[in-house]
Amino acid sequence: MSPGRHGQDVERRLREWAEQDAVARLWRRDATLWSSDPETPELADRLGWLDLPETSPGALGPVEELRASVPFWFTDLVLLGMGGSSLAPEVIARTMPGEGLPLTLVDTTHPAAIRDLDWLRPANSLFVVASKSGTTVETLSLFRHFWSRTAEVVEDPGEHFVAITDRGSPLAELARERGFRAVFEAPPDVGGRFSALGPFGLVPAALAGADLPALLDDAVMAADACRDDIRHNPGFLLGAALGELALVGRDKLTFEASPDWAAFPEWAEQLVAESLGKDGRGIIPIIDEPPRDPAAYGDDRVFVGLILAGEAAREAEQWGDLDETPARLDALEEAGHPVLRVQLEQPGELGALFFVWEVGVAMAGSVLGIHPFNQPDVQLAKRLARLAMAGDTPPDGNPDEPSADADAGSGTGPEADPEADPEADPEADETLDLVWELPRFGHAPPRNPPAPDVDGIRSWVHGFLDEVEPTDYIAVQAYLAGGEEEDDLLAALRAALAGATGAATTLGYGPRFLHSTGQLHKGGADNGAFLQLLDDAGAHIHVPESDFTFRQLIRAQALGDLGALAARGCRTLRVRVGGPEGLGLRRLIQLVEERG
Repeated sequence: MSPGRHGQDVERRLREWAEQDAVARLWRRDATLWSSDPETPELADRLGWLDLPETSPGALGPVEELRASVPFWFTDLVLLGMGGSSLAPEVIARTMPGEGLPLTLVDTTHPAAIRDLDWLRPANSLFVVASKSGTTVETLSLFRHFWSRTAEVVEDPGEHFVAITDRGSPLAELARERGFRAVFEAPPDVGGRFSALGPFGLVPAALAGADLPALLDDAVMAADACRDDIRHNPGFLLGAALGELALVGRDKLTFEASPDWAAFPEWAEQLVAESLGKDGRGIIPIIDEPPRDPAAYGDDRVFVGLILAGEAAREAEQWGDLDETPARLDALEEAGHPVLRVQLEQPGELGALFFVWEVGVAMAGSVLGIHPFNQPDVQLAKRLARLAMAGDTPPDGNPDEPSADADAGSGTGPEADPEADPEADPEADETLDLVWELPRFGHAPPRNPPAPDVDGIRSWVHGFLDEVEPTDYIAVQAYLAGGEEEDDLLAALRAALAGATGAATTLGYGPRFLHSTGQLHKGGADNGAFLQLLDDAGAHIHVPESDFTFRQLIRAQALGDLGALAARGCRTLRVRVGGPEGLGLRRLIQLVEERG
């Protein structure tokens, strides 16, 4: 750990924690580590994750029974889930791949992305439906889609489905009604983003063939280390560094990872952002950012490096797999940036990494005076999404509009107004259209299309960028289908935005990011600028057992989130992209590069 000139702040925090007996208090579930009121909701009753390294090994029996019962003709494992309920198993499957079923994570409601999954053969697939509350609208909509597809080709679709949820949730009841192959109940005192070492992480990972005993063995060792003296305690060392560096303005937590550990930052991003982005404060995780020269970064950065060590590093070098991460971290440190290095030898150490980061993030919340286990700012966007589905979203994102149900994650999903125009865009006049020659979905091409106001378009984009300071961050919110071409174009866009403003950049596909960084966007410090990208989302795909389509759902979620950001007074720009060969994104990149 090289915190640079801020090392004395970290040392002071460690001394204070030692004097306050903070390690023992954490393991006693002492809520006053975070609040003067020990009865604060979702504190003491959300610390069950501390027990998972010890309790999860004893709960593997039913998981192994499920894995053994899967017929040999099943060829694919499909995980339906959002945020903390789905990211951990994806990271486990990528970091320590086994010989089980190949895992496909589906956490999008974009119609084009769903159509791209037509290759899946439901008769040969096992679907894992993961939702802690059992009411997550995206997950339930995806379940209904794939249940319908499966019921068309097999007599007993329930044999192709597994549920992971809290006891007594609507999903648990649904699973039993429909005869799911298995239902796994998660501990109620473990939040979704802290559930990597519980059923949400372990059940899909087991089906994918991961070595769970190795994963949990290392988690047990990490838990023991996190009971140790404060100066030998990896979780408390991490928490002190993250918290103290954020207090002095180093709030852009930037990940650099060796190829073998490239998946982990995606999980860490949602853990950090949703736990530590609230009350007008927060730490902004930066992952997969196009690299810059070390001297080009500002004084708002702290870097975390996940690097191979020991025999694994020697073997990689012998095979000619040059890992440039250690040299880059050295260059960043020489440029004066704080650098936290995490050396890893075996894939099973992922279990230790999960646990240490959970402790570290929880204790960073103590440093910052932040409640790390709740998410108070997500309901507004859900409520506005419901209003958008009904066709009456207030254009100013007014949070005081009445709503019949404040939770957009109801068991039946949002209710679409049958009288509302499903193609109406209540904020069309506030959307910058970069594919102006293409008709909007459901509309005929105009006979005499108006010439674009190129100067006005340029002014709109440059005006947004002019408001961004180098110590801000720009969040690219892509309500797009994704894919290799869009990934590459969005990476180029991030590089252009950084060149034009000097600010950090993040990228999230919608609605996935709503369950990851969405809390930070609306609850964190006022240093974010939000670039919402959407396309026409293509043809409708009806969500079975509902009165809405996936297109209506994703567009309502985009409108709801934009309204919530507007209600918080955030800087936003909404851009229509799409078109052949990424036409809209290419135009946007060009406009940003002009500004740079």
